[in-house]
Amino acid sequence: MEMEARIKEELNKIEAAEDVRIIWSAESGSRAWGFASPDSDYDVRFIYVRNRKDYLRLNPVRDVIEWQLDEVLDISGWDIRKALQLLYKSNPTLFEWCNSPIVYRETEEAQWLKDMLPQYFSMKKSLYHYLSMAKSNYHKYLQGEEVRLKKYFYVLRPILAAQWILDKKCAPPMQFATLVDTELEEAMKPQVSRLLVMKKNTPEMGTAPKIEEINRYIDRKLEEIQSAAEALGNTETEWDALNELFLRMLAGR
Repeated sequence: MEMEARIKEELNKIEAAEDVRIIWSAESGSRAWGFASPDSDYDVRFIYVRNRKDYLRLNPVRDVIEWQLDEVLDISGWDIRKALQLLYKSNPTLFEWCNSPIVYRETEEAQWLKDMLPQYFSMKKSLYHYLSMAKSNYHKYLQGEEVRLKKYFYVLRPILAAQWILDKKCAPPMQFATLVDTELEEAMKPQVSRLLVMKKNTPEMGTAPKIEEINRYIDRKLEEIQSAAEALGNTETEWDALNELFLRMLAGR
């Protein structure tokens, strides 16, 4: 069975087994970013709405569904209440899900959610998210003489996403190629282009010697982004619009 058809079949199984309505589902990992390895798995994420009575129960209902995790498929999703609570906090992961170029399920309700995103976007929170991601992967995986190639992209992509936020003042796209074209310095593009070719033709665990020029670029950009994030002020948000959207989502349930 074609993988997209299998994924859609799994989404239907989730709805039946959990008695929920999935309003959005998309790819969230390296396939959506555009630098999957030959043996990369599928990271499928979704947002769902339960029946209205489930939100009125005294005993809480779990707000995450973890459906399948194996060597090929990684499928999990968030309840709409959880998604909207995270949107209030400008959670960058939610923005990424909604910006994914690979969509498996999209409904009218999902568009309502996506229309709300710009109102709750925080430059400062998003910058610190991507900065933390880049730093963590860089210091953990890219300091030895031999490094895992894929980890360069787990550092470069958040750095370029952060630069996009500083330049465009909005949530970054998921596609690595778009970020490279728009935000990567011209002098670095040949190195990153060669690295991308190597990554796409190397298994997930493939290693190669550390690339000093890219490491120097990373060191410099981490310092620049850190300084820019510290200079930003905090933004205030309100719950009213999200509460109204939540009730609207439940109207048909």
